[in-house]
Amino acid sequence: MNPIDLDHVLTVLGAAAWSTDEQSRARVAGALALTIYDGHTRDQGTPYLEHPLTIITLLATEIRVSQVETLLLALLHDALEVAPESEALIVQHLGAPFTDRLRAMTADHRLEQRPKTAGDETRWRFKQAALPPEDLLVRLADRLHNLRDLAASPNADRRRRFLQSLQDFYLPLADAACGLSPHLEAMSTLLHAEYVRHQQGVRP
Repeated sequence: MNPIDLDHVLTVLGAAAWSTDEQSRARVAGALALTIYDGHTRDQGTPYLEHPLTIITLLATEIRVSQVETLLLALLHDALEVAPESEALIVQHLGAPFTDRLRAMTADHRLEQRPKTAGDETRWRFKQAALPPEDLLVRLADRLHNLRDLAASPNADRRRRFLQSLQDFYLPLADAACGLSPHLEAMSTLLHAEYVRHQQGVRP
């Protein structure tokens, strides 16, 4: 596979149909994504940037999201998780309000660059439950792609923990958010359907 470049990022975003100012912001966000995710790989061994790009495609084609800022948020949703030190760079180029949204979507122990401790998981769940609708939509899209990609993870304990957290927290959260927007209702339906497919696929 050819390395991902800025033109490819902009194509996935669908930026050609955006206004001049939106295209300019997309180029800045795309350049940041290429820089921040560079050298990082997912658990499956794939380049990290493939993950947010897949989420953008999922949002645009399956949920029919067209809001520019939501798609840019999806592009950089894991930026502060993989590179917390990039926060100042994001503030400089995309502004503090956008960066604050990313902070709200990132677990505290990631932001603070420390090991996860007792109580972090509970705080992280409260933090996600407090997200505004569009930001929650991106977080649930992240869960959906991770679920679809779960079989490729070589870590059996990670797979088990992921499914447990999905059942205990993310599916009920998606259900509770259904009434907030048609996008969240569609996401809840997709997430439940994918979970059922996964459970049927892993049964003996």
